[in-house]
Amino acid sequence: MPPKKNVVAEKPLLGRPGNNLKMGIVGLPNVGKSSFFNALTNSSAPSENFPFCTIDPEEARVEVPDPRIDVLYKLYNSSKKVPAYLTCIDIAGLVKGAHEGQGLGNAFLSHIRAVDGIFHLCRAFDDADVIHVEGAVDPVRDLEIIHTELRLKDCELITKHYESKGRDVARLGVNGDKSKKEEFAAVKKIYEWVVEKKKDARTGDWTGKEIDIINEFQLITAKPVVYLCNLSEKDYARKKNKWLPKIKAWIDENYPGDVLIPYSGTFENALSQLETDAERTDYCTQLAAKHEITVPIISVLPKIITTGYSALRLFYFFTCGPMEVRCWTIRQGTKAPQAAGVIHTDFEKGFIMAEIMKYSDLIELGSETAVKGAGKYMMKGRDTVITDGDIIHFKAGQVNASKK
Repeated sequence: MPPKKNVVAEKPLLGRPGNNLKMGIVGLPNVGKSSFFNALTNSSAPSENFPFCTIDPEEARVEVPDPRIDVLYKLYNSSKKVPAYLTCIDIAGLVKGAHEGQGLGNAFLSHIRAVDGIFHLCRAFDDADVIHVEGAVDPVRDLEIIHTELRLKDCELITKHYESKGRDVARLGVNGDKSKKEEFAAVKKIYEWVVEKKKDARTGDWTGKEIDIINEFQLITAKPVVYLCNLSEKDYARKKNKWLPKIKAWIDENYPGDVLIPYSGTFENALSQLETDAERTDYCTQLAAKHEITVPIISVLPKIITTGYSALRLFYFFTCGPMEVRCWTIRQGTKAPQAAGVIHTDFEKGFIMAEIMKYSDLIELGSETAVKGAGKYMMKGRDTVITDGDIIHFKAGQVNASKK
């Protein structure tokens, strides 16, 4: 008999399974969350100058910008194109003591628990007309307030489970249920990391079993974070602000590897109100001249959207033809049958193979025929992991209807 293959258990990802994931916009009141949401979605969520002007979360889908879909649209002479989308939620501002219910904190924290990733927005501009709930602008302090509130809410939940499961295990005795003891050991490790060491769940080193428990608890500190720093229009144009180095140092010290993106809510909102590319270009040109800037000033919203999409470990593959070019969102590590199931569940059930070509090969060689001629049109089976930008044609067999 041939030797058995060593099957390596795949570690699950932190967070909800699936591809319909959401980014929540989180921060203190009056730091520019709703204004950012309005610019991002070109919508009109309330953004008045007082705390908690947003109570019920606003939700919108924004297109994920990618020039590749435009190239494929022209190459296939398609009738339509369907891009990928990122769902964004505008969540009301948190305040110090939110985990204890301050400022409607319990409701707002439940909204954060319901999203899958966080745009953590802080304010680094002075404006006497826009009140700050802490009295003065200090984005590093603000970051610490929000992180503390989110962690303390997790501590509350973890402690309940730790104490409850601890009592259950104590009643089991020496020869009790082994699986329950292993589960308690995992909960204890999470408790020690988040509650005792005061660390975010996302920064821990976890086994697959521990990740399953973290996902079951829906811990807020397990969610990926992208930091956004709201600057004045002048500071954004000049790419200078006294707080930016301090914010970057704080992130590098506490959450190395996390992304910080400076932007200007004033600039992005003004730009979003203009109707044509010519008007937007003229606005940017006038702004550059006003502040004597030689480098072109551009919107950073496309970068924010793609960064948020990637933070959720999402990407997409393409299906292409004369009818349409479409992006299909999947999560990192998705295999071919599950990717087919995103198009239709029957494609996953009846999966036979995936015919795959790389976007780079198609662009380099110019056509599907040329890709096939070069031997780069691949027939792949069910263990194939799909990668970003793959162009795929699935083959599936007939699925018999289940008997009643």
